[in-house]
Amino acid sequence: MTHPEAAARFQADPDHAGWHDRAVWHVRAKRDGAVARVDDWEALREHAAAVRAHTLSRLDHYVDQLTHHSAAAGITVHFAIDAAELRTTVARILTDRDVRSVVKSKSMLTEECRLNTHLEGLGIHIADTDLGERIVQLRGERPSHIVMPALHLKREDVGETFHTHLGSAAGETDPTRLTRVARRDLRKRFLAAEAGITGANFAVAEDGTFVVCTNEGNADLGAHLPALHVICMGIDKVIPRRADLPVFLRLLARSATGQPITAYTSLFRRPAPGAELHVVIVDNGRTSLLADAPLRPALQCIRCGACLNTCPVYRRSGGHSYGDDALPGPIGAVLAAARDPVRHGDLAHASSLCGSCGEVCPVKVPLPAQLLELRRRAAATDPMPQRLLRRLVGHVLQDPARTRWWGEQWAWWSRWLPGSVAGQTLPRGKARSFRDRIQQLERSAAEPDPGD
Repeated sequence: MTHPEAAARFQADPDHAGWHDRAVWHVRAKRDGAVARVDDWEALREHAAAVRAHTLSRLDHYVDQLTHHSAAAGITVHFAIDAAELRTTVARILTDRDVRSVVKSKSMLTEECRLNTHLEGLGIHIADTDLGERIVQLRGERPSHIVMPALHLKREDVGETFHTHLGSAAGETDPTRLTRVARRDLRKRFLAAEAGITGANFAVAEDGTFVVCTNEGNADLGAHLPALHVICMGIDKVIPRRADLPVFLRLLARSATGQPITAYTSLFRRPAPGAELHVVIVDNGRTSLLADAPLRPALQCIRCGACLNTCPVYRRSGGHSYGDDALPGPIGAVLAAARDPVRHGDLAHASSLCGSCGEVCPVKVPLPAQLLELRRRAAATDPMPQRLLRRLVGHVLQDPARTRWWGEQWAWWSRWLPGSVAGQTLPRGKARSFRDRIQQLERSAAEPDPGD
């Protein structure tokens, strides 16, 4: 199913689509309020963007530095070139220790690499412990948002899911009571788990620190109760110095949920006594993106979800419209279309190019420019007749007089065409184009005021 088809199906329920739009925009409003209370917000963005760009320019150096410090601290480091190798590596770590029960905190990388399905196929039971992730796991769905995986669901949907899978009272919709039901179920799974899997929001090359940010504390339980902790992270999560970390922590929480900081910010530097800590560092197409200069800044993303919350297309089409193997929203569209332009090329058009995603991005990823670049690449591969037609239409629409003339010709000739297009007229262009008026305004603004 293409994105337009999936979006149309989402819009077929206008009440739910409208509720989703309002819910996502509420998170955007919280972000705006949190940002307004930070005097040096733009300076933080500039600093973070510069750090991320610098890191990507020397990524091999910083990954080597991270690996050196981690190994020296007793952490076992693995590398995975793609999703299949990540799945194989994690499965080997678990099966070598006869692990059959795993708890996992929210990790978009493991979703990207389909880790849950692979482990379940090997007879290893894996329970997602982030509340939103647990809800969609029970429903057999993909997360619809980077930060709030079950944002597309209403409390009635959650109540029905918990009644079916966790035995809650039929018709229960109270969020507090539903959360207690989930907590009781997850507490048993934490205590019985033989291993915990987490992602990592950041990894500090300078000293080998792995940083995990959550609001529920589930990652801490999963990392400390079992004797085996496995961290899965993309190579793009590396930052150079511990001194850079506070900047990213200030940006992440405010951009994601409007909080000053996440409730839990956990730093892992070595295994606990008697425990094992493994880190799997994953490429899965990231070095290919690194070599693509126009699209490279997408690797600066810190997965805050701010671009989703502001995007008019995401808000009205829902996260599942982006497909089963793509992140939702503008950043997901860029990453998916860059990875597989044939399969996901339509996602580059899942944008109005309003520019809002680039404005709210805490690390200044130029998402609108990247989406436009992906459209240009797709257009360059179109058949020659289609490209010639596009150039002709562009030539006509560039000039109001040409547009009016061709509109008159079309109105006459279309009378002979069948169907709804018969006799249709093209809109009459204004005497002055929008571009002309904007240029005139810019010239007027640049002219000195006679009163000065």
